[in-house]
Amino acid sequence: MQIKDLDIPNDDAQFYIDSGIEELYPPQAEAVEMGLLKGNNILAAIPTASGKTMIAELAMLKAIRGGGKALYIVPLRALASEKYGQFRELSRLGIKTGISTGDLDSRDERLGVNDIIVATSEKTDSLLRNETSWMEEINIVVVDEVHLLDSKNRGPTLEIVLTKLKRLNPDAQIIALSATVGNAQEIAEWLDAKLIISQWRPIQLREGVFFGDSIDFIEGQKSIERKSDDDALSLVIDTINDGGQCLVFESSRRNCASFAKRAARVVGSLLDRKLREQLDDVAQQVIDTGETGTAGDLAECLRNGVAFHHAGLNSDHRKLVEDGFRQNMIKMICSTPTLAAGLNLPARRVIVRNYKRYDPDTGMQPIPVLEYKQMAGRAGRPHLDPYGESVLIARNYDELASVMDHYISAEAEDIWSKLGTENALRTHILSTIVNGFAHDQKELMDFMGSTFFAYQQQSSGLIDVVDECLTFLKDHGMITGDDTFTPTGLGRLVSMLYIDPLSGARIAEGLLKTDVITDMTFLQLICSTPDMRLLYMRNDDYEIIHDYVQSHSDVFVEIPSQFKSAEYEWFLSEVKTSLMILDWINEVSTENITQKFKIGEGDVHAIADISEWLMHSTTQLANLIGVGTTQLSQLEKRIHYGTAPELMELVGIRNVGRVRARRLYDAGYGSIDDLKEASLPDISEIVGPNIAAGILSGIGVRVKGLHNSSSNIRAITMNELIDREQKTFNDYK
Repeated sequence: MQIKDLDIPNDDAQFYIDSGIEELYPPQAEAVEMGLLKGNNILAAIPTASGKTMIAELAMLKAIRGGGKALYIVPLRALASEKYGQFRELSRLGIKTGISTGDLDSRDERLGVNDIIVATSEKTDSLLRNETSWMEEINIVVVDEVHLLDSKNRGPTLEIVLTKLKRLNPDAQIIALSATVGNAQEIAEWLDAKLIISQWRPIQLREGVFFGDSIDFIEGQKSIERKSDDDALSLVIDTINDGGQCLVFESSRRNCASFAKRAARVVGSLLDRKLREQLDDVAQQVIDTGETGTAGDLAECLRNGVAFHHAGLNSDHRKLVEDGFRQNMIKMICSTPTLAAGLNLPARRVIVRNYKRYDPDTGMQPIPVLEYKQMAGRAGRPHLDPYGESVLIARNYDELASVMDHYISAEAEDIWSKLGTENALRTHILSTIVNGFAHDQKELMDFMGSTFFAYQQQSSGLIDVVDECLTFLKDHGMITGDDTFTPTGLGRLVSMLYIDPLSGARIAEGLLKTDVITDMTFLQLICSTPDMRLLYMRNDDYEIIHDYVQSHSDVFVEIPSQFKSAEYEWFLSEVKTSLMILDWINEVSTENITQKFKIGEGDVHAIADISEWLMHSTTQLANLIGVGTTQLSQLEKRIHYGTAPELMELVGIRNVGRVRARRLYDAGYGSIDDLKEASLPDISEIVGPNIAAGILSGIGVRVKGLHNSSSNIRAITMNELIDREQKTFNDYK
């Protein structure tokens, strides 16, 4: 099917033709035949790189040309940034694109001027809760990675969002996209969508198992010359020698870094001098944007053309690795499975070095087929590779046969709703009542009857759970009434703040209970909520944290009475996390924090982000119930910047972070007025000439010899703007 023959404006068709796309891929053509451009709902279950995004683009353009507005829902903020950058190319057609991933209690009304809004499912839920006006104008909804309905963490939110959007905009077209769905027909029926299932790919995917000296594919064998006693490393070397790149998936962060270091010793010798010079520049950027020893380890790997990638890295490092791989400078990335969840980083060969994951209850367990298929789908770079290969590794012949049977020849598991628990439903029932989707129990059960859970298992399976949630909300003063439900001021605020009602109840009750007011009191209070991501208690933590609790027992709202009980163990985990945040706001170096708590730099920032959000919520709740908020508001700001109170003014200046602010303050520059009185050479001695020039220029000081285009001040890029917009809150919710 030719682009020029589609029922779209000539300018839109020419845009794709000028981009080198003159003919649709078979799955795209099938979508058009199924009514994609006529407003029909579509579920496209097709492989990665088979044109899912263009299916969405064509439908969105058609709807926008008819006066509509499009909402593109993704599971991860990183994927939101990627899609935002991609859709901004449509500006040549006059299409405006916006991204909404920021504050979870913001309406983002300003985004209503855009034709396409990209948002995570959590942010979409927040926009619905805060009754953002332009949400009613949406007439096409695209759901990327719809198989995440099966996710314990993200699935319930995505499911409720889709249920609400179908009610709010019943005539809106829904386009659902996924590469791996076992029961695609069932999801399509729930969405009232036409189903497209295809195995077609623009590049052939070969799936096999490496054992001995060859990869066993269903179609035959491929010999591999062993260059190492490590199977995965032999495959990496073979890939690079053949002109390709590879992704290696490992089971843990530690294993990722360890394998990357081992590979670096070999891969570096395969690179030419020009590439190594380019990699040196990338490595230096990692050093410049890192505060921990991990930066040095990553930089050393990068100098040799390899990298590791996981959530423990900071966002700058992850982006440098991703961009370096896309530019074909980095030849191998070893990653945890998170990289397969959404980022578009295809490679010639995907190597699953370990297909088992640790489960705290059952030990090492094989990963689901769906997870493997997500990894395998990354194999094959369009327009660069003649084929893609996904390779698992077997240690013996029996394992070879088992892996071939359970992964290579297997279909992805069915998707099952995860909505049917009180933890999952509590927050969504409150928001459903607050936003007027249900006013009594009959309407509430009618709403729940339109969820995917009810479609799969009947809404009667939710009755007991819904009753438990309603009882909780009434007992904690968030709704009133038996026949008709009325949200209280507390209930409305909790819903708008986008926190779990249990979090709201604990914070509100804790604020009323506490007599002692210290930073630790409030930090442990927010860490006691289910919204907080707690640090694990390690074997050597117990005595240290227990002793701290005993010597500071007066600062906590409440301490469990039974020592060594499960409840007390959980409390210690809350205290440990609180101590990490306390170090952060007291300006302990990131390096020392990561070493002390055995976490990554990315973890520090992620926990700080969640803490800031919860402290903001605590401030709002304290204001509602009439408790003093001055200290809470200051704590919120300190968590945001990771500083003591006296640095608040300095850290608000662009190019001044917590470390530079402390240096300036200790040198006698404690305010903007102090800096305005300083000279460029004076500030340069403290933070360096380029940063000094940027700081002074940012506060309105004219620096002699600098112009707007001066090379002394690096211009902020669009990607940095996106990262800045994303900064405040993360996807651990």
